[in-house]
Amino acid sequence: GTIRFCRRFVPYQKDPLGKTSGQMIGAARSGRQNIIEGSERSGTSKETEIKLTDVARASLAELLGDYETYLADQGVIPWSIHDPNHQALGDLFLPTFEYTNDTMHDYWVYFHEVRKPYSQWLDSDDDTVIANAMLVLIKQTMVMLAKQLENQGATFLENGGFRERMYQCRTEARDNTEAGEPVPPCPECGKPMRRRTAHTGRHQGEEFWGCSDYPSCRGTREIGPEQRIPDPATS
Repeated sequence: GTIRFCRRFVPYQKDPLGKTSGQMIGAARSGRQNIIEGSERSGTSKETEIKLTDVARASLAELLGDYETYLADQGVIPWSIHDPNHQALGDLFLPTFEYTNDTMHDYWVYFHEVRKPYSQWLDSDDDTVIANAMLVLIKQTMVMLAKQLENQGATFLENGGFRERMYQCRTEARDNTEAGEPVPPCPECGKPMRRRTAHTGRHQGEEFWGCSDYPSCRGTREIGPEQRIPDPATS
């Protein structure tokens, strides 16, 4: 939508600084491309996915400001949320994307089909109608991205990202083989235990088995005399 709008109404030849068209198209592209890259990175780094989704939303916020400024320069106030055009755009819902193993082809067939109901605004001869329609669509997209960020954040807090899961796997593998000896399960939660040393209390300096999930779990076991590691200073 922004590419077509700039081609028709913000040609770079007539831009005093020669930047407006490029910046608007760049912001629109950044919004789209960061959504794509974030989706691609979701399997390896949830943290990166969140950052890229946030960048996408920020790019669209920049684009939103450009369209507002364009309307202001034309002496036009953006549509009210009660404007019939605003409400008609808001009432449009995209059908479910049905795809086969030819996803790229299927998507672009879908794209051109679902664009048709929007053409009465996006293909208008009135530049202010298109700018207003783009404002509505950008705001809708930003709301969806805000919800997606919330979901991504909740998933990250609950499960961590790929890097965090790899660390957990390495830690559990180490816990299952502590110094080449069998590691007992925690009596409270069943997770592997680790050798720990008491730093306070009447058992200060003595070793014990502590749950690897501490402080979430505080399960402990005693270490028998045969399992204790000799102190080199007394050997």
